[in-house]
Amino acid sequence: MFNNLSEKLDKALHTLKGHGKITEVNVAETLKEVRRALLDADVNFKIAKNFTKTVKEKALGQDVLTTLNPGQLMVKLVKDELTELMGGDTVSINLGGSPTVILMSGLQGSGKTTFSGKLANYLKTKKSKQVLLVGCDVYRPAAINQLRVVGEQIGVEVYAEEGNQNPVEISQNAIKHAKANGKNVVIIDTAGRLAVDEEMMTEISNIHKAVSPQETLFVVDSMTGQDAVNTAKAFNDVLNFDGVVLTKLDGDTRGGAALSIKSVVDKPIKFIGTGEKMDAIDVFHPSRMADRILGMGDVVSLVERAQEQYDEEEARKLQKKIAKNQFGFDDFLNQINQIKKMGSMKDLVGMIPGAGKALKDVDIDDDAFKGIEAIIHSMTPEERSTPSVINASRKKRIAKGSGTSVQEVNQLMKQFDQMSKMMKMMQGGGGRKMMQMMKGMR
Repeated sequence: MFNNLSEKLDKALHTLKGHGKITEVNVAETLKEVRRALLDADVNFKIAKNFTKTVKEKALGQDVLTTLNPGQLMVKLVKDELTELMGGDTVSINLGGSPTVILMSGLQGSGKTTFSGKLANYLKTKKSKQVLLVGCDVYRPAAINQLRVVGEQIGVEVYAEEGNQNPVEISQNAIKHAKANGKNVVIIDTAGRLAVDEEMMTEISNIHKAVSPQETLFVVDSMTGQDAVNTAKAFNDVLNFDGVVLTKLDGDTRGGAALSIKSVVDKPIKFIGTGEKMDAIDVFHPSRMADRILGMGDVVSLVERAQEQYDEEEARKLQKKIAKNQFGFDDFLNQINQIKKMGSMKDLVGMIPGAGKALKDVDIDDDAFKGIEAIIHSMTPEERSTPSVINASRKKRIAKGSGTSVQEVNQLMKQFDQMSKMMKMMQGGGGRKMMQMMKGMR
């Protein structure tokens, strides 16, 4: 996420982070490099220029040159300005109304239909809402089919009308259906086009007037950079939407859209899409994103994701097993599955301070645990519950069955042994204290 921008900003600020002499000249030179990094990320020239001008004024106004840690203060100023550039405060989605009507807008290919499903899943699982998805793309039958597949995947009803070519009627009928069937959120997926055109704008404007949504979201492909910002302005002029959704932030995103869109349309970024899975959706926090761009990680979001997967009853059972030396490979597998539920490995690593930079050339994919899982699945129930019975001949069989080598099996056994010892050490209240600390950080 924003790897290229992060790297260039880190290089630009590197001189000032050190203990060398800080002067007005090298502050200006550093900010020139910061501006270049922003322009390379496809940030609007005027925005990039104003950004560095503001940082310089604040730096000189706060006597950065004479402070004890001028480099650190400069990084903080850049971080604060990045936060402001992306909106400053976190803005929540409006869930008022009975039902809440959410209108999705955007160009074809922006990820609008997929994100409609992600949002439905988020509201269903995190906010306990009864959601209805509505297919109003009457021009592409594939769009309705895609929405149905998504709906089935997340267990959410999809409303569509075969043969009806009037999206205004469909959306109005869908709201009646929602009221009659106890649905308290209606998400309307509208038609997209390959480019902004008058017909498209008239149609979505008519839907908007007919249903009076509590929330109108503009979905934009973050990989399109400055073009995305221009499209957002065109939609906002017609719809006056409430917020922006940035999709495909897990790809080779330059950052231009995220850093420019708030300044251009003066609307907050409310959500981001961080992967292909239906749970790959995050509320957008400008401050946390600024931290990630500057390589500081995002520990708060990491803790929140860990807390979502934390089951107190399961934790108590696990503690009893550890206390009795009964922690086995089935338990180990459960821990792996909990980590996988937290999101993509690349995204999780990016939340650890310094890890993104340290592992920038390492390819981290979601199959990172595949070999470990194959080895464990090749064990017998007895071997999984009592690892001490695994001898040399058993290791050969396990390696053969999992398509791995005896060396890899040995390596896993060693890691498992170290993990078991560490967990045993934490039994004296350490594990509980850690989780309490994590809860306190929320």
